[in-house]
Amino acid sequence: MLSPADWEAARTTLLLAASTVVVLILVATPLAWRLAFARGRWARVVEAVVALPLVLPPTVMGFYLLVLLGPAGPIGSWWVKLTGDTLSFSFSGLVIASCLHSLPFAVQPLQNAFESVGRRRLEAAASLRASPLDAFFSVALPLALRGYVTAAVLTFAHTLGEFGVMLMVGGNIPGRTRVLSISIFEHVETLDYAAAHRLAAALLIFSFVVLLSVYLANGRYRTRVA
Repeated sequence: MLSPADWEAARTTLLLAASTVVVLILVATPLAWRLAFARGRWARVVEAVVALPLVLPPTVMGFYLLVLLGPAGPIGSWWVKLTGDTLSFSFSGLVIASCLHSLPFAVQPLQNAFESVGRRRLEAAASLRASPLDAFFSVALPLALRGYVTAAVLTFAHTLGEFGVMLMVGGNIPGRTRVLSISIFEHVETLDYAAAHRLAAALLIFSFVVLLSVYLANGRYRTRVA
């Protein structure tokens, strides 16, 4: 059985993952749409920046986010003046850090989905006097639905396992910034391997089920299209 502290960490983790998915879907949609049809060097530069969290060590990203979001940082100081609270070591700071760390898991599936829509369908919609916004919602969005599902699922699953960035930006404050990955680390530090095993096994099984579901869904979609 999980301890009350672990249940609290699970609640914080699920809330963080859900918040990250909502924010990233809203942010990644226009970015992925632009990148899907953009041509030129600037687009490749933006793609490299978006994919940077995939190769950048989490502690490096967490350190620079801590500098930016801290009370003396350019973003953190503005937030303190606005709200009287700090972004670092807060749930709001965790959401910002999580969104940046999971950005490629939202943008890349959406970009691939929009590229598969192609220009011809959009041009056909335009020939029927559909505005760009109408064409997006009536043509591109339904065809890209599989990309949205993949982006949401992968972003949610990735957020559950974040550790380095979360620890650097949020610390380990019970009920506020402690997430499951940090709870596992804390159990290992205190040699409570049984509790660490329960949490780690639960995350392992969940991650496998999520990835298997995505691959099965994509396989059924490809079979249906073929």
